[in-house]
Amino acid sequence: MTIAMTFNDDLTILDIAANPLSPLDLPPEEESPLPDPDEMLTLLNSAIILERMQAARAFCELEDERAVPRLIELLQDECPLVRVSVAYALGRNKSDRAIAPLIDQLKQDWNGYVRKGIVWALGTCRATLGLAPLISALKYDITAVRLWAASALGQLGDQQAIAPLVEALTKDLTSAVRGNCAWSLGKLIVQMHRESDDDNEIYHDAVDALIYALDDDDLSVQTDARNALRKLGDARGLKVLDRIEMDQGYCEF
Repeated sequence: MTIAMTFNDDLTILDIAANPLSPLDLPPEEESPLPDPDEMLTLLNSAIILERMQAARAFCELEDERAVPRLIELLQDECPLVRVSVAYALGRNKSDRAIAPLIDQLKQDWNGYVRKGIVWALGTCRATLGLAPLISALKYDITAVRLWAASALGQLGDQQAIAPLVEALTKDLTSAVRGNCAWSLGKLIVQMHRESDDDNEIYHDAVDALIYALDDDDLSVQTDARNALRKLGDARGLKVLDRIEMDQGYCEF
């Protein structure tokens, strides 16, 4: 699964350094004391933008259901720095009440960083209602959002995402997006293989797409596809992998 990304689309206004990172982006570091939740709840209502942002970021670490109603309100804050922090905070503080507001904001927010955070939150919350908007984001949004929509669809675990992921794996122009599609397809078709008869068109299309991705121009996409096929254990995919590795003189110890 690809974590690093480049922002070469219409992500205006915000500097990358100001973007609150998702937990997947954070480097390992020494633990520090968590903020005081009561103090942060008060700051969520501050008239000062930086204090609202500080409080929202605090709830990216803290879990406190008391914050959820105010975080939902702040999804429409005037400041995009607050909104993006709130999106990640709602991904941490999972609540069914937040799903519909997150989806509504995803549809209307002009800022790519905010949409990226919302997509991450919907995937983390494994929100069934998020399926259609995440598929739409994968198809039509900017690169950074498509990247996270691809992985969020894998987290969602809904097999209706397989066909859109297959399409993006074979057609998206950005290798990082294709790599995350391969990762998500691996999760979804392994689940399909365990739960039902895999003798269906969707399953075979997904395996075909992963096999096709073994010849991708990008090495990381090839690796994601290879890992997915290995994990799946599909006989046809394993046969192709073995042939490729024999041709390359590859040997696993």
